Amino acid sequence: MSPKLTVMVSSTVYGVEELLDRVYSLLTAFGYEVWMSHKGTVPVSSNETAFESCLKAVEKCDLFLGIITPQYGSGVDSTGLSITHKEIKKAIELHKPRWFLAHDQVVFARRMLMDLGYKTPEERSELVLRRGASSISNLKVIDLYEDATMENLPLDERQGNWVQKFDRDDDANLFVVAQFSRYQDVEQRLTEHFEDTARVGQSVGGRNE
Repeated sequence: MSPKLTVMVSSTVYGVEELLDRVYSLLTAFGYEVWMSHKGTVPVSSNETAFESCLKAVEKCDLFLGIITPQYGSGVDSTGLSITHKEIKKAIELHKPRWFLAHDQVVFARRMLMDLGYKTPEERSELVLRRGASSISNLKVIDLYEDATMENLPLDERQGNWVQKFDRDDDANLFVVAQFSRYQDVEQRLTEHFEDTARVGQSVGGRNE
């Protein structure tokens, strides 16, 4: 038997524990091996930091599911980025087959700030949330959302930028079922993805010769 496809689920945990439990149950029921820090299934090594283990998991996984919540996460390194933010940036950098969910509060907060004239990360950096803000924990969740949607690129270059908005857990579960329930279809798309990547690499190599 061929090894199971591995799905890396990247998300903060606080406030979405039940959603993560359900996503884990669905994906394992569909036949995937699921790496999720909330469940303790991410491969770790005593010789690595938590950041290193998580980023290595992104590198090694077959598929990537990022869930953007109003919580940015408390694990922030010297760059100011959270573990979840780094995982998502790494998945995009590696062109992993990826899917994203974003909570409605994040999408609404971004739209509100854009309407108020704060359209870029640089402009938003001038703002400071009050202690105990309940809508979002950190304005960087908006930066994270924009990384996933590839706002820095022209529209025709934003490949893999679909981010599904969700409000209730049921909405997120529906997306997971729709995208991952047909295991063989996902396996076929993964094969096609690697073939396309190989063709692009050969094309670029040929031009550079």
